[in-house]
Amino acid sequence: MRVTICANETAVAKEAYKLVRDRVVNQGAKVLGLPTGSSPIKLYAEMVAGYKRKEIDFSDVHTFNLDEYLGLPVEHEQSYRNFMNTQLFNHVNLKADNIHFLDGMTDDLESECMDYEAKMEDLGGIKLQILGIGRDGHIGFNEPGTPLYSRTGYVTLAPETIEDNKRFFKSADEVPRWALSMGVGTILDAREILLIATGTNKADAIAGMIEGPITSMNTASALQLHNEVNVIIDEAAASKLARKEHYKKTGGSANVADMYAYLMAARKKAGLD
Repeated sequence: MRVTICANETAVAKEAYKLVRDRVVNQGAKVLGLPTGSSPIKLYAEMVAGYKRKEIDFSDVHTFNLDEYLGLPVEHEQSYRNFMNTQLFNHVNLKADNIHFLDGMTDDLESECMDYEAKMEDLGGIKLQILGIGRDGHIGFNEPGTPLYSRTGYVTLAPETIEDNKRFFKSADEVPRWALSMGVGTILDAREILLIATGTNKADAIAGMIEGPITSMNTASALQLHNEVNVIIDEAAASKLARKEHYKKTGGSANVADMYAYLMAARKKAGLD
């Protein structure tokens, strides 16, 4: 797990965009997993700006979103499909047929979830899965206590999640109690994972995810089991990390460049090059 600590939320978005652009443009990551919520909004703005600058092309990219509320039609202003249309889809050249979303109005929950997993498999799996994180460490709608081997399915939202999300609705009573979500196991199937987080309200979750035990009570801690995870956070979200200064020295692309420069110098000194 590589941890990059940035000065603020804007810097997090810019650093995350660099990674997304590199993977799509240079490494053929044509199947993306996408989150909703407040965490990715500035990243999506960077992706839109990059598209307008002709730095990144989405014409052959497929997307799979992490989750969707049950019982909200696509056109509902708080549906996650509407969120994605507003923040990203309507502003880049993604093809409509390449946008894959769980249907919160389905009349067959089991088939909807199984078909979603099958579509991912048919496309060779998620190449880059982007994640946010909840205050309690949940990823997607995988609330505390969710088995770490879980697959795409229907979930009951925790009271903390309903409380966090009520700001998007007129009242907490309007927040759906159930949702469809990729499972933790589904997320771990991705070739590479990028998690972004900002703010002091995410500090406990980030500390548990990176430095705590692997536990279903912080489903993001399962990312410790994955070989290719990049975590990009701001100073506030990093504030409770015990090894914060170590991550500052070792995380990010600058450290990798320094490492290779050191190695090349050592090889030259040893007469190997």
